[in-house]
Amino acid sequence: MAAPPVQGKQFVLLLMLAAVVGLVVSFAAWCFLQGVHELQQAVYDDLPRALGFDHGAPRWWALPACGLAGVVTAFAIVRLPGRGGHVPAKGFAVSPTKPIELPGVVLAATATLSLGIVLGPEAPLVALGGGLGALALQLARRDAPPQVGTIMSAAGSFAAISFIFNSPAVAAVLLIEATGVGGPTLPLVMVPGLLAAGIGSLVAIGMGSWTGVSTSDFALGPVSLPTFARPEFTDFLWTIPFAVAIAIGVLLILRLARALLPLIESREFTLVPLAGLAVAGLAIAFSYATDKSVNDVLFSGESDLPNLVAGAGAWSVGALALLLVFKGLAYAISLAGFRGGPVFPSLFLGAAAGLMASHLPGFAMTPAVAVGMGAAFTAALGLPLSGVIVAVLLTSGSGAGTSPVIIVGVVVAYLVRRALSAAAEPPDTQVTYDNDGEQPAPVPAAVPSASPGA
Repeated sequence: MAAPPVQGKQFVLLLMLAAVVGLVVSFAAWCFLQGVHELQQAVYDDLPRALGFDHGAPRWWALPACGLAGVVTAFAIVRLPGRGGHVPAKGFAVSPTKPIELPGVVLAATATLSLGIVLGPEAPLVALGGGLGALALQLARRDAPPQVGTIMSAAGSFAAISFIFNSPAVAAVLLIEATGVGGPTLPLVMVPGLLAAGIGSLVAIGMGSWTGVSTSDFALGPVSLPTFARPEFTDFLWTIPFAVAIAIGVLLILRLARALLPLIESREFTLVPLAGLAVAGLAIAFSYATDKSVNDVLFSGESDLPNLVAGAGAWSVGALALLLVFKGLAYAISLAGFRGGPVFPSLFLGAAAGLMASHLPGFAMTPAVAVGMGAAFTAALGLPLSGVIVAVLLTSGSGAGTSPVIIVGVVVAYLVRRALSAAAEPPDTQVTYDNDGEQPAPVPAAVPSASPGA
């Protein structure tokens, strides 16, 4: 195996640049996420109260908000470079983002995330981090080889994604598994990336003490579940069919999204706003059917996930079933028409399905929710190791007993995904080498959510 081409002082300089990129990207990620949170609060809380709605936004409020999200997103897609970023119906994007594309990515993601569309911030953050990493290298050294540009883009993505998951380790596992980087390139990408991600987490921790603003409004942390010391036989018995059902449900959502994608792309200025109205309509219909909040269907679910689990006793089996149907349909429409990440809605749907499955005899709530999140994540992205790590992180407060059932559920979901997906899937993003193993060249792609025939 050939040695990495960047060594000695060059590698030290590379690490120093990665540290600077991590600092800049982390601060930019905080500004973006905090701005999205503040705008969401202004649209759905402050503005309705200022207009005389003392009890908060009425149910119909979601219609103009989501419609506006469609108008702004359509403008970013059609008029700005980069078409607003990667299409989430095609998978989780890990391809490099050009700096000129960042305004369109930020505009489309801000409209999507703050106005109620059912997508998460992780894909825009990866694009933001990668684009800022590339921009930093351009400003520092325009004649840098393409390999260094790829490493800096990766470092920026590491820093950005660690901010939302509140963990450098999760960022590293997710992005390395998604890109399929290996061989002599792995240290070149992983070491600067981990350094940038560590600085990203440091910035996330420091922001709370420096500014008084808590990152808990947008950073994902462990959910509150009953302590679970060890799994019983019945927990394993239910895990397998439950993971199969979760995987099939998620793949149906992804297939619907891909079926809608060509239709929406044919007339984006008209159909993306209509897609936003459809998402709002589903949320309103759910609210009337269950007397729950429209926000249970709207948004990615990252901030509502802890509340959903903590308030499990307030949800009937019927209400949870309707939540899965209405939010699942809204998720499919959002994947096809808007710009954002597929991760957090899948985790929310997996947790809701777990609460529903916990009513089965002998299936405790803690393993049911843990398996639901891990299986849904894996079915949506096809990344089993990341699915295990994320689910274990989210349930870490309940003890070590969930880990075995999470692993079983993730493996089952991954096998179902592979079995139901078409034989020929687009390759994951990876780094290839020439015959000497010395000159890596990026091959941009996306982690496929599901093949069209899944």
